Amino acid sequence: MDNQRRKKISKIEIKIEELSELLKEIELELEGIRDEEQEYLDSIPEILQSSEKYEKAENATSVLDNAYEWISQIDVEELTRSLYEAKL
Repeated sequence: MDNQRRKKISKIEIKIEELSELLKEIELELEGIRDEEQEYLDSIPEILQSSEKYEKAENATSVLDNAYEWISQIDVEELTRSLYEAKL
């Protein structure tokens, strides 16, 4: 690989580092929102647990949990390692 392409990969690595920081922020925010929605869900009285309001909160909690899991599984380190190896 020539130096020009190595420099391009180095620029991409910087972008990935920035993306990694942003993903960590998003992960924390999603976790917080999910936890708040779960607390709300837990506070709904038993008599209302078959209501549409409860079902919507339950669905939101599940979807937020899935989004959190998906984001937390992104392996930025593996991507960075692959790019490093490409520059060798």
